[in-house]
Amino acid sequence: MNVRAPSSARPRLIAVDLDGTLLNPQGVPHARDVRALKALQTAGVVVTIITGRMYSGTRNAAEIVGIRGPVGCVDGSHVVSAATHETLFHKGFATSHAGTLRESFAASGPATFLFSGNAIVHDDAGEPYLEYVATWSPDITRTGSVVDHHLWDHEAGITAVVAVGSLEQIQGAAARIQAGVGEHAQVATFPTRPMGASAGCWGMIVRASGGDKGTALAWIASHHGIAIEETVTVGDWVNDVPMLRAAGRSYAMGQAPDSVKESVTHILDETPLTGGGVASAARHAFGIAVG
Repeated sequence: MNVRAPSSARPRLIAVDLDGTLLNPQGVPHARDVRALKALQTAGVVVTIITGRMYSGTRNAAEIVGIRGPVGCVDGSHVVSAATHETLFHKGFATSHAGTLRESFAASGPATFLFSGNAIVHDDAGEPYLEYVATWSPDITRTGSVVDHHLWDHEAGITAVVAVGSLEQIQGAAARIQAGVGEHAQVATFPTRPMGASAGCWGMIVRASGGDKGTALAWIASHHGIAIEETVTVGDWVNDVPMLRAAGRSYAMGQAPDSVKESVTHILDETPLTGGGVASAARHAFGIAVG
């Protein structure tokens, strides 16, 4: 498989994904990878996390690794200081667009999860899929009707919406969102089989346009006074592709799809089951090895 050529610039920052990369299937960081990231920080390398999780689902890993600077959450839509837990950047939906989203999900009828701040809100329809969304954040609140919840009108805007349902429901919601919000929304739909779901189940995630893992990488690098060519990224899934393509050096985990591996400069052998992928990237890019 062809991979792209790495930058010749000396790397100064590493950004790692969480699920499928730093974390094992139980959601725990691999010890060897944690040691590698701590050794990098001791050597003066900036270490950060860029993940699809909300900050409340990211904070524990950041604390274990010892990160004090900004981390990117919700696929780059939310950048938060790991030291102060304050929002540094947020790309959410304006109130008018949030209203259109609410109407789209209400009309289509899938189980809907509203992401705002560090919280996820759901109603009875979402109950069977809680394990599916719990990886994003442990801060999950049940309400009578998610489409009637006050967070849709929050002045800071909503961060994302995730829905699970039939193909007809998901396609219906996507079509309504496209017609009502257009280029202001990023919509991804995909077949899925979360625990409790029947065969033929589909999922979708909707975020505001203008933010992804690549823009989060650029924001964090600029914050530290580091050029994008001096960055290293490690990831495993399609939502990682923007940051993998943007970085001077990038590493795909062994289980990554071919479309992800084609976006990187190097392919790792390790998987979340074995661990050690981040440590291998640290050794290869920075010359720092840990046992």
